Amino acid sequence: MTETEENLPLSKTKKKKIAKEVEALAHSLVEMSQSQFKKLQLTDDLAAEVIEARNTIGRGSHKRQVKHLAAVLRKSEDQVPALLATIEGMDQVNRSEKRQFHKLEELRDRLCDEKSFAEAFDEMVGLWPEIDRGVISRLSRSVHSSCDKRASREIFKRLRDYVEQQEDER
Repeated sequence: MTETEENLPLSKTKKKKIAKEVEALAHSLVEMSQSQFKKLQLTDDLAAEVIEARNTIGRGSHKRQVKHLAAVLRKSEDQVPALLATIEGMDQVNRSEKRQFHKLEELRDRLCDEKSFAEAFDEMVGLWPEIDRGVISRLSRSVHSSCDKRASREIFKRLRDYVEQQEDER
């Protein structure tokens, strides 16, 4: 980019694109869960604007409030890149947690299926040698013999709790 191109004002198209990105950020701030919102480090006035938009009930007034929040965000452009990075990081964590959840579900399903039990049990022991094998085996047999849904849920709960315990120890 030459020196003269750097000094040129933004084109109308570029301004619209930036405005749409900021409005999308405003929507994501309003729609995110309360626990995620608490993790954000916002200035007091910006946090108040987000809370106001979250608490606005009527469809038209809610839409107007989100647009107002986007305008406030455009004025505080120094915070926008940091907010985008934080939200992207939260999205990465959520995707990772979903993947782990689905892997645990799939392992539980294989443990509950008589045909794939042995292979799944060996895989589980290979991943987590300290897991309580006797309880998992007993619960799996209960599912095999009587299609016990409670036992199936208990297997998943024990797998999830064990994985979370391992992550906390790290």
